[in-house]
Amino acid sequence: MATRQPFTDTDTSDEAVRATCDDATTCKRFATSKSYWKDPYIQYFARSVGERKAPEINRGYYARVRGVNHLLDAFIRKAECDCQVINVGAGLDTTFWRLKDENLLPRKFFEVDFPAVVARKIHNIKTKPPLSKPLIETHSTDSLLLDAHSLDSDRFCIIGADLRDISNLDEKLKKFQLNPELPTLLVSECVLVYMTPSQSSNLVRWAAETFHTAMFINYEQVNMSDRFGQVMIENLQRRQCTLAGVEICQSLDSQKERFLKTGWEHADALDMMTVYSMLPQDDVARIERLEFLDERELLQQLLQHYSICWATKDKHNLGLSQLAF
Repeated sequence: MATRQPFTDTDTSDEAVRATCDDATTCKRFATSKSYWKDPYIQYFARSVGERKAPEINRGYYARVRGVNHLLDAFIRKAECDCQVINVGAGLDTTFWRLKDENLLPRKFFEVDFPAVVARKIHNIKTKPPLSKPLIETHSTDSLLLDAHSLDSDRFCIIGADLRDISNLDEKLKKFQLNPELPTLLVSECVLVYMTPSQSSNLVRWAAETFHTAMFINYEQVNMSDRFGQVMIENLQRRQCTLAGVEICQSLDSQKERFLKTGWEHADALDMMTVYSMLPQDDVARIERLEFLDERELLQQLLQHYSICWATKDKHNLGLSQLAF
């Protein structure tokens, strides 16, 4: 009889990282229930609105969603939808459905995450017609590939893979018609920070070597060496969640450096307080009226400890280095 492999620290840490996917989904569900932004699909991934979240958390998620979407949509428009998107560590993200509704779907939208997360997402899609119908509408043949850990249609593909295993990731993406010749956007949100610096550098180097016209958007922690950053790290460690890549989250410069050292031509980074101040201010004024914020200093501290870094390489001269806030 086969003996069961012992449960390791890595398994515990991976499980804790997978749990952060639920945290993000429930926070987004709560914020959308308060009208911070519209997402008619998030309800199919989070059963209930859940307990109340603090106003600064809701505003933080608003800045995250609006900031990432601003760059993502700008890239797709630059490429006139003749491109592909890879969301690495996608979790229960709903971007594919939003882009379809807004007539901004790329040629193909890929998602990659742990097989356990992917299995849950595929189950939700199979059992919820509002999720499956848009998929069927964008698929031209009768046959959709659907198994426990992968879904493949003409325009949408979900793959279960470990981002730390680059050769396996590359093999799976190419099996599902990833096209290295197409302009490609990669997105990661609070994903690279859970990988060691060498693992995340391998991933961004693979992207730079695979695609000649590309953009990588990375949202995650920054300024983590001060007291507020230390408290964030300790809170996550209490949940067995280790920020293995925290040393790259020391500054905006260290965030940019990861890309510039691995083959990307151009990199920019802003903390989320700066991004928040650069979002359309009429909409910011609208969301600030939704809930009273007791301590603006806490919001500022929180937003100063997250950032968006984006890197580009542009053989096709699409003008990617001009994409900004």
